[in-house]
Amino acid sequence: MSSAVPAPPDQPSYLGAETTVASWLGTRDHKRIALLYLFTITGFFVLGAVAAALMRWQLAVPSADLVTSDTYNRLFTLHGVVMVWFFLIPSIPTVLGNFLLPLMIGARDVAFPKLNLASWYIFVVGGLLALYAIVVGGVDTGWTFYTPYSSTYANGHVMVMAAGIFVAGFSSIATGLNFIVTVHKLRAPGMRWFRLPLFVWAIYATSVIMVLATPVLAITLLLMGLERVCGIGIFDPRIGGDPLLFQHLFWFYSHPAVYIMILPAMGVMSEIITCFARKRIFGYPVMAFSILSIAGLGFLVWGHHMFVSSQSVYAGVVFSFLSFLVSVPSAIKVFNWIGTLYRGSITLATPLLYALGFLALFTIGGLTGLFLATLAVDVHLHDTYFVIAHFHYIMVGGGVMAYIGGIHYWWPKISGRMYPERWAAFAAVTIFVGFNLTFFPQFLLGYLGMPRRYQIYPAEFHTLNVVSSLGAVVLAVGYLLPLFYLPRSFFRGPLAGPNPWKATGLEWQTPSPPPPENFGETPVVTGPPYDYPPL
Repeated sequence: MSSAVPAPPDQPSYLGAETTVASWLGTRDHKRIALLYLFTITGFFVLGAVAAALMRWQLAVPSADLVTSDTYNRLFTLHGVVMVWFFLIPSIPTVLGNFLLPLMIGARDVAFPKLNLASWYIFVVGGLLALYAIVVGGVDTGWTFYTPYSSTYANGHVMVMAAGIFVAGFSSIATGLNFIVTVHKLRAPGMRWFRLPLFVWAIYATSVIMVLATPVLAITLLLMGLERVCGIGIFDPRIGGDPLLFQHLFWFYSHPAVYIMILPAMGVMSEIITCFARKRIFGYPVMAFSILSIAGLGFLVWGHHMFVSSQSVYAGVVFSFLSFLVSVPSAIKVFNWIGTLYRGSITLATPLLYALGFLALFTIGGLTGLFLATLAVDVHLHDTYFVIAHFHYIMVGGGVMAYIGGIHYWWPKISGRMYPERWAAFAAVTIFVGFNLTFFPQFLLGYLGMPRRYQIYPAEFHTLNVVSSLGAVVLAVGYLLPLFYLPRSFFRGPLAGPNPWKATGLEWQTPSPPPPENFGETPVVTGPPYDYPPL
């Protein structure tokens, strides 16, 4: 149980307190900064989706009829870089985390409001550098920047793109540090650790990963720049470097980065499922510890990306075992979500449709990850479309479904208005169908031996590629629909009231949209989270 004193009814919301452009660009309000991130990463999502659409259009035929091979290479680099570093990694932490974290713990803002705004500006600078690299000719290294693609004889725009990612990394570090201090220092009276919502646990664990892992990526990109500029042999074997060193450093960051993308999604799912099942979360302490376990084990499994390299076979066995081990807390979360839904008073609202889609797609992605964690099987499947399908089932089927579901769940709190439920439900179903049509055939393509990053392929793969490309059209329709009805509902939707879902949690005890100071007085927490009455 918790109590909060709402702001006086005549106090303006955070949206109406000041309306000038300068007030937005200089704001210290965590809720406005969340919207600045929302607009920014939505632009990057559209850019990355356009690149993906062009690739799928090309792959609808076995021959190179649409774009040249060089252009195709630049398209998949553009898609990977933009989607990973400028959408998936920042999406839930910077938008939903920024908006909700202070509200959920009873705080008036994050610990460092100025740093919070600075992190957005740093992110924008990094994004502009990446866009400049795209405009002046693009990059053809792939999003992993492997040597020799990124070495001294590669095109000159590599370092501009890498500089953009380098700068954006400081935004992640600042955001993570801000969230860690906020959770430690600004919790409301009575908000003990095991009274925190699971979304806060997920954001906290993600923040720890961002602070610890992102500097490794920054150092790796800095070493890559030194090699190109000064001719120092670090990664390039032509001048005495070791290309495997780059892979070790890159994946030491990039595998924890997978959990930067998916742990917040798990937090979103916990909030949605417990609300629309009208039940307390099943096994709350185990769920909290599983979040921390995933964050910790995520630092130990980077080598499973390198089974077919010259890495030691014994190291491969260890990384294979650890990869299976990290699946245990993920499976616990799936079973606990199902246990929460079991015999619940379920309402099939749009956010729950996204949550159910997440459960199905994330489970498929996780199970196929066990295939790739098996040494002998990975030899056959490595660098094929099976890997592409697995990655997208986790990151897009999991991360993006949760992000859009979270936007719909908290949209009444963000905007103060409701969206058209029928259109929203139709979009959720369309995304689920389109996603499976797009990526499930790629499991079959990968098993049959089609390598990724190839523009031209044998004719026997044509049918499955056509199905995948048609599925991408359906998926695009599903993604476009919220871009139309959500902005419209922001201005014309029916008023939502403070708690349209009858949910628990401090964020639902404020007006919708919340006032600049969040609460009239500091709330007091007196009981566990998710305090729904027993069914």
